[in-house]
Amino acid sequence: MDMTRRAALMTSAAIASSVLFPMRSFAQETPRKGGVFTVHYGAEQRQLNPSLQASTGVYIIGGKIQEQLVDLDAKGQPVGVLAESWEAAPDGKTITFKLRPGVTWHDGKPFTSADVQFTAMEMWKKILNYGTTLQLFLTAVDTPDPLTAVFRYERPMPLNLLLRALPDLGYVSPRHLYEGKGDIRQNPVNLAPVGTGPFKFVQYERGQHVIAERNPNYWRANAPYLDRIVWRVVTDRAAAAAQMEAGQIHYSPFSGLTISDSARLGKDPRFIVSTKGNEGNARTNTIEFNFRRKEFADIRVRRAIAHALDIPFFIENFLGDFAKRGTGPIPSVSTDFYPADNGPQYPFDKKLAAKLLDEAGFKPGAGGTRFSLRLLPAPWGEDISLFATFIQQSLADVGIKVEIVRTDGGGYLKQVYDDHAFDLATGWHQYRNDPAVSTTVWYRSGQPKGAPWTNQWDWTDPTIDKIIDDAATEVDAAKRKALYGDFVRRANTELPIWTPIEQIFLTAITAKARNHSNTPRWGSSSWHDLWLAE
Repeated sequence: MDMTRRAALMTSAAIASSVLFPMRSFAQETPRKGGVFTVHYGAEQRQLNPSLQASTGVYIIGGKIQEQLVDLDAKGQPVGVLAESWEAAPDGKTITFKLRPGVTWHDGKPFTSADVQFTAMEMWKKILNYGTTLQLFLTAVDTPDPLTAVFRYERPMPLNLLLRALPDLGYVSPRHLYEGKGDIRQNPVNLAPVGTGPFKFVQYERGQHVIAERNPNYWRANAPYLDRIVWRVVTDRAAAAAQMEAGQIHYSPFSGLTISDSARLGKDPRFIVSTKGNEGNARTNTIEFNFRRKEFADIRVRRAIAHALDIPFFIENFLGDFAKRGTGPIPSVSTDFYPADNGPQYPFDKKLAAKLLDEAGFKPGAGGTRFSLRLLPAPWGEDISLFATFIQQSLADVGIKVEIVRTDGGGYLKQVYDDHAFDLATGWHQYRNDPAVSTTVWYRSGQPKGAPWTNQWDWTDPTIDKIIDDAATEVDAAKRKALYGDFVRRANTELPIWTPIEQIFLTAITAKARNHSNTPRWGSSSWHDLWLAE
């Protein structure tokens, strides 16, 4: 293997020596109005509407412009945003939301239950990745008055599940700008969003920046504090760190910097580097198999690839304390759903990997190569890039030749989830409080073509589909947990996706920021209370 132990240990030492500053307390301060907050935007997704694409790369912008029915408070509990209250019928098939009065869209039109009805039925249910599975059994949204939305389900919808899902899958779009205006996916409003949030969209220059300014008619009193937010497109992570040090960028979200730069900035009193504010976005590194390749139809090949990777070595020498060995699609931070038994695990065993490939009929040919693959790494973080190289070099040791194909964010999403032009893909799966929100959609068949971060592998398992559907409609908490244990064991046995590494995102932010990282999904939240000290 090309990577030397010495080089690996140097990387590990840089991480291990990083003493991240805790969240500092300040004397009682009066929030300051004004100022421009500049954000590192590392990978454009060619979509800004969170009603249509669930992704931190969309929320980081769209979550300041559009709002959802419910978010999470500082303790991680559901709190009303566009909804003031909610109530579920005893049978779990009807959930009623009372909406906030006096809210207007940025173009001056009133926000009403008609907007919720349209968004839920036409966007969440039909288009939104994750939403299509969550709302699979949603049959109608009634609007008895402008401030009441009644969700009706064919099968029970656990209220706690829906409330945990809505912070990510409950953003509302203006009906009057979408209805009757052609293909929702192609509507230009998706790149110039109109919302009810604290900031109004101003400009999007591809490859340059996105700008939003204060909404003077925002429904929260005295909010927001900032005059403007600028998201600066910087695809080079080292350049982004340099701009932070020069004061040109205030915040790099979601592990956007290199691991070594995060370690270095974490020692600089001008910055805070921490995992705080990311508790609601735990993530696992993934390996995704395209079953359209005949090799992956044989489970022995998938298991051989898992056994060929020395995951503890990679974590120790390249990720350090920021990561741990993953055990399945539900990470260990999920105390409500993590199973006692995760089923089969795949420890490093190069000899077993070679044996499984031989048994599958893929014996070494000329030069020792069994077959060749194209690997597409997502461009979201340095760890993904490092992992792609590690996969390439590890699989070479068992006779699998890997070509790494790197692309930008939009290109990656299109090639993997729409064109299916990949053999292996590696990126992040984000766990969002409940397995039914953003986890089971990676395994449930029947997802709309092109929906990012869903099952686009051409893999179907009727058993796992039934477990997923039963768990998503089970109102008894103990029974739901048991079903998700069955799901994890089945997923780890069949291995359509492997999730070998667990992590929590890192935030790097100026120490001048106030009221930051104060909710479990802060980077995705509205920032209505964020302000900058002088």
